[in-house]
Amino acid sequence: GMSVAVDFKPNILLIMADDLGIGDIGCYGNNTIRTPNIDQLAKEGVKLTQHISAAPLCTPSRAAFLTGRYPIRSVQFSIAIPLNRSVLWILTAYHCILVLRKWHQGVNCESHSDHCHHPLNHGFDYFYGMPFTLVNECQVGEDPFLNIRVQAKYWLYSQIIALTVLTLLIGKLTGLFLVKWKAIICFALCGFLFFISWFSSYGFVRYWNCILMRNNDISEQPMKPERAASNILKEAISFIERNKNGPFLLFVSFLHVHTPLVTTEKFLGKSRHGLYGDNVEEMDWMVGRILDAIDKAGLKNNTFTYFTSDHGGHLEAHKQNAPLGGWNGIYKGGKAMGGWEGGIRVPGIFRWPGVLPADTVIDEPTSLMDIYPTVAHLAAGIMPQDRVIDGRNLMPLLQGKVQHSEHEFMFHYCGLYLHAVRWHQKDSGALWKAHYTTPIFQPEGAGGCYISGFCNCFGEDVTHHDPPLLFDLSSDPAEIKPLSPATEPLFDTVISRIERAVQEHHRTLTPVPQQLSEYNNMWKPWLQPCCGTFPFCWCDKEGDSDQKII
Repeated sequence: GMSVAVDFKPNILLIMADDLGIGDIGCYGNNTIRTPNIDQLAKEGVKLTQHISAAPLCTPSRAAFLTGRYPIRSVQFSIAIPLNRSVLWILTAYHCILVLRKWHQGVNCESHSDHCHHPLNHGFDYFYGMPFTLVNECQVGEDPFLNIRVQAKYWLYSQIIALTVLTLLIGKLTGLFLVKWKAIICFALCGFLFFISWFSSYGFVRYWNCILMRNNDISEQPMKPERAASNILKEAISFIERNKNGPFLLFVSFLHVHTPLVTTEKFLGKSRHGLYGDNVEEMDWMVGRILDAIDKAGLKNNTFTYFTSDHGGHLEAHKQNAPLGGWNGIYKGGKAMGGWEGGIRVPGIFRWPGVLPADTVIDEPTSLMDIYPTVAHLAAGIMPQDRVIDGRNLMPLLQGKVQHSEHEFMFHYCGLYLHAVRWHQKDSGALWKAHYTTPIFQPEGAGGCYISGFCNCFGEDVTHHDPPLLFDLSSDPAEIKPLSPATEPLFDTVISRIERAVQEHHRTLTPVPQQLSEYNNMWKPWLQPCCGTFPFCWCDKEGDSDQKII
């Protein structure tokens, strides 16, 4: 093995795709989508086959990625699609940067400009991107995404109110019934206020939610998704050129391949998997452009590069009958499912020529939470001592100095609920996984929740298993054949050992405030970032950034 003593600080380049399935990449077994740049990265470095996300959804997964802690320690979730909260990042002596298309941890606490959750208030020196998440509303002409059923209900109520006002008006004017004008006006006003209040939350999502910021200033509201790819590349490449004397940390968080799949003309219709495949191929091209910039600046050999996805592909994503979500290879389930491998097994590729071996595959369980301690180690940063850090420094494993990862048990949460636990038995090499709770797929026999479009974590949408469903992932990675005391002599021993680990884990948890309650997720006009004078929030300071970067 290579045992180069790392005594200088490398540049650090972290690239995270959004909603990308592990089965969507060539080096992970895909043979129909072209991902030459990511495949090349794996050839020049280390590929992890059992790299696990800390959560099956964006916000908790990203919070865990940035803090090295299980999301349950820092963020509380009670609803399916979380929308806000902040993170910490401790690094010293780095030009720390975030070129981010997606922060997804919210912006403000008390007023529309306090920016308490903004990346610049969490250790980053520079921010470019979306403070929120990409929703279909950002793309003109897409089907709405946010609470479609709620919106339909509100429309119905608004129409009923309008009809009632009209009827009263006609009745009053024709003398059919006696109503005071005051009553009609009051009713009409209340109806109008009701309409304004819900429509301002949903009807203007494009203006409220689809915002592009450079540092603390809004540069595009609403943002133009079709320019996103070239904007982010421009930012990343010019950052690399400005900081080539380093060391720097660059975190590039793609909007690809989240829906709506905004793809430039150059890639449309080029893949064998419709719009989704086109979007993956465009993302791979962007990865290539960023790696080229590193190369051209002469930084390839002193840059620690990492590529991953925040969680598994979104199986249920579709428009009309065309699927718009990723593929999770042989693994069961996908995005929003707490326990099944398809929702949490993600690509994990590391390259640092001369320090990490090339063309190497590691099958040990590792976590997205390991990146924070690894980066802190490389940057000679001090890890916070006042809290539990669940991640582990990966360098010894990546360099081949140790054979086993330090993760014996891993806990797979869905929101607040522990759905499954994996136990990597080091001595025997067995890899056990126990499911306490699994989502109920619909329609029956399907591989996802196609009727609701998202699997839920709790309530009547899940099945509780007692005894838990047990699989041996080393022989059954697709989780097809649950073991039983009859077929597995070690069944009871394994389950009781896992039970003990869960109890020990629970003892390390301290309650955190409920951040994703209904109130915290309501739209609050006073917290709305606004470019201009509220409610006239629109601007375009990106100016003429339409010139293509080829």
